[in-house]
Amino acid sequence: MTIGWGWKITILYSVFVAMIVGLVIASSHQKIDLVSKDYYKDEIAYQKVLDASKNQASLEGALTIHADGREIFIEFPKEFSDKFLTGNVKLYSASHQEWDRNFPINTSGGRLSIPRSNLQHTLYTIKVSYTVGEKSYYSESQLDLHAS
Repeated sequence: MTIGWGWKITILYSVFVAMIVGLVIASSHQKIDLVSKDYYKDEIAYQKVLDASKNQASLEGALTIHADGREIFIEFPKEFSDKFLTGNVKLYSASHQEWDRNFPINTSGGRLSIPRSNLQHTLYTIKVSYTVGEKSYYSESQLDLHAS
């Protein structure tokens, strides 16, 4: 017995519809975390971040971030080695919102260390926002804690 072209098209269309329904069901069970709960309010305040990023780019030295097996080290530009820094370091994980961490910056040595004991082995976006005197600075970079 052979199947006619009408039945072949019907079977093909039915398989296509079943696949689409399966994808819709699978996507409805997917967990989606927003970057921030107050996304729109944060978007309005983003001009301050842009200004702080320009201030960071105008510095002679660079902010460097590296990690070993136990700690993450953030070294501020050399021109701030003798100045008092205040601010915040946010470790943002795109994988899970529960893995995000915030650490305060209160240092005068030009270096900050963050223990890795309560961090996950994942890719973090490190957002460093700090103030020296009256001027604000902002830097953002990636750090992969899978390998280290």
